[in-house]
Amino acid sequence: MVNGTIRYWAAAKAAAGVAEEPYEAAETLADALEAARERHPGELVRVLQRCSFLVDGDPVGTRRHETVRLAEGGTVEVLPPFAGG
Repeated sequence: MVNGTIRYWAAAKAAAGVAEEPYEAAETLADALEAARERHPGELVRVLQRCSFLVDGDPVGTRRHETVRLAEGGTVEVLPPFAGG
C-alpha cells in the first residue's frame, strides 16, 4: 500500500466537498481513484469521468490508470475541464 495526497480542483473540489485528502492505494492511480469514488459517491463519480490527472506533477494523459504507479508520499491532482481553456 502507498499513501499520498489527492487534490481536487474546481468542479471536482465542489463534488468531493474537500480541497484535498489523504489516500491509501494498493499501488496505482486506478486504485486511488476507486477509493475516492467509494468515499464520495454521487457527483464526484460523474466528475472524475471528465477529469485529467497529474501524478507528482506529470500528466497522465491517455495512459490507462491501472498502469500509472503511485509513489509513497506522492500527490495526485484531479483537474476537471476548465471553461475557456
